[in-house]
Amino acid sequence: MNQDPKFPIGKFEPEENYTLVQLKQFIQDIKAFPAQVKSELFRLGEEGLETPYRDGGWTARQVIHHCADSHFNSFMRFKLALTEDTPTIKPYHENLWAEQIDYSLPVESSLMILEGLHQRWVALLENLESGDLKRTFYHPEMKSEISLERTIALYSWHCRHHLGHLKLIQIGKNI
Repeated sequence: MNQDPKFPIGKFEPEENYTLVQLKQFIQDIKAFPAQVKSELFRLGEEGLETPYRDGGWTARQVIHHCADSHFNSFMRFKLALTEDTPTIKPYHENLWAEQIDYSLPVESSLMILEGLHQRWVALLENLESGDLKRTFYHPEMKSEISLERTIALYSWHCRHHLGHLKLIQIGKNI
């Protein structure tokens, strides 16, 4: 793991193109994520849910709820890009979302979202054709078109990134 607890696996660095082998691995990362999160939550227990992964960082509970929100948004972006010509997506303020009351709820609801959503998302990803991978959406904050293949790579990284955060949590002390 990286020494920076904010980016335990390093920052996302997109490539110009991705091979089919890479994309298959990225999809496997996305597929495995809900089970990996459940395993980490078992290790953390209730005390660990309230523990931030670093000083000033989110708690495990906030990380889980964030992943459900973020992955749901990404799934919707995929559906829009597959059914419209370069749709403009709606960004959201994830830090403000993490301050909402639903982020204090038990994580089981977000785990159910992740399990069901990832099942549907992976089915969609595994059946994309090469032309689908090049489809794009427009991201107004980035002021650029983002391809679905890049988004698959990003969310593979996103899964591993937040799993890395959960793994940093040591019960009984903050990192």
